[in-house]
Amino acid sequence: MSLEVAVLRMVNHYMINYNYLLVDHISRDALIVDPAWHIDKVEYALYSRAAQLKGILITHAHRDHIDLAKPLSEKYRIPIWISKEEVAASGFDAANIELLNNNTPWVTASMTVEPILTPGHTPGCICFKVGDNLFTGDVLFAEGCGIVPSVEAAYQMYDSIQLLKSRVADSTRIYPGHSYGVTPGQAFSDIKDNNIYLHFRDKESFAGFRLRKTQNKNIFKFN
Repeated sequence: MSLEVAVLRMVNHYMINYNYLLVDHISRDALIVDPAWHIDKVEYALYSRAAQLKGILITHAHRDHIDLAKPLSEKYRIPIWISKEEVAASGFDAANIELLNNNTPWVTASMTVEPILTPGHTPGCICFKVGDNLFTGDVLFAEGCGIVPSVEAAYQMYDSIQLLKSRVADSTRIYPGHSYGVTPGQAFSDIKDNNIYLHFRDKESFAGFRLRKTQNKNIFKFN
């Protein structure tokens, strides 16, 4: 697979998100992950690469990850892929929605997309592996992991991180929905070395640390 990952940094007031445009160099087919806020920036990225948008991958249904999903889907008449668990929990709906019912890979836009259900941040969070790249939304950041609303959710997040550790190669590049200082696209081996949330050996200690009172102190200090 000959694939480019274009990193689109989107700013909306105090929020900074990363959208990712995946472009196959041969077919010029493209997918976008978690599009939000600046449709002109998305369309310029497509135009400058002579790429055709073929689909939208949604890691979870928080507003800052779905803001452009419906407008892009309607304009380009393309599907939106999201987990059935996330739709059930969030109520997200769209005309061209396609629910993912399991972790079975599928081929679209000249790419093989492998979904990995990783609940915790939300009940239906999903990561997408495409080639040697993993798009993690708010499940896994280079510097930490997404917020969780309860002990049960923290346990789920712990299990999801363990699943990623068991399934993702060290050389895989990690592209999260937010950054707190580290450039997106770091090797998973580096994140495993430096991210404390990948070092806990049991879910109880993980949950205790993730749910500490100061956990959200710097939540909006994005880069």
